[in-house]
Amino acid sequence: MKQTSENIFVEVVENRQLIKNLAHNDFKVKFAGSYLGTIWAFIQPVVTVLIYWFVFDKAIGMRVSVHGDLPLPYVLWLVSGIIPWFFFSDCISSGTSVLVEYSYLVKKVVFNVDILPVVKIFSSIFVHIFFVLFTVVLFLFFGYQPDLYILQVIYYSMGVLFFALGLSYLTSAISVFFPDVRQIVNIALQIWIWVTPIMWNINDMQARMPAVVLKLLKVNPLYYIVMGYREAFIEKVWFWEHPELTLYFWILTGFICLLGVTVFKRLKVHFADML
Repeated sequence: MKQTSENIFVEVVENRQLIKNLAHNDFKVKFAGSYLGTIWAFIQPVVTVLIYWFVFDKAIGMRVSVHGDLPLPYVLWLVSGIIPWFFFSDCISSGTSVLVEYSYLVKKVVFNVDILPVVKIFSSIFVHIFFVLFTVVLFLFFGYQPDLYILQVIYYSMGVLFFALGLSYLTSAISVFFPDVRQIVNIALQIWIWVTPIMWNINDMQARMPAVVLKLLKVNPLYYIVMGYREAFIEKVWFWEHPELTLYFWILTGFICLLGVTVFKRLKVHFADML
């Protein structure tokens, strides 16, 4: 299994220029034919943020604070938690269908299909970088100056990347034989966003939920990522200050990557026949 994952890593490095070109082309082609083109990639997440902000801040009156007592604009708390979700969700939804979408390449004997899930992940990075910069500007607008803690966004982005990549290898391979996986993934993402403390604050649930339920919610690997982004932007906490949670996340991510790559390698000889 270790040798398999190393082979994938070598193939990605050797084909890095091809991956870059395919990712750039994938990003442009996704919105080809529309008048606004790639601008749509940014409009939809912004509209989603505005809807959540209106519902939870203006309609429900959700309030959050820094360090337990200093009030914080809800929009800052929301955006800092939802931008990693946008990245993860886009990676998984597009990565799951990548083999079907690029079936014409899969059927080519000379093409290395191992790089296709990586192409989708890198295609999603363009929008993610924009929203990270957008979040920094939004914090500046509200008077919050960036500091060294903001550099942790790079670390947590890498966490999303590797976790999503492992899942994409797994789901993309299985979806070739079981097309319903793509629908299952979409439903799972709809549920996943609500069990992740993005719109709601897990600290406010201490008195409302049993301790065992809170622990289960924290087992969610996206909890680590969302919490990390907020600690980089708001709470000012370094990732190594959560050693147990950090170790758990990377062990789980490593397992998912090994599992996904192994399943992908074993099934890929049948991809062309099934597609």
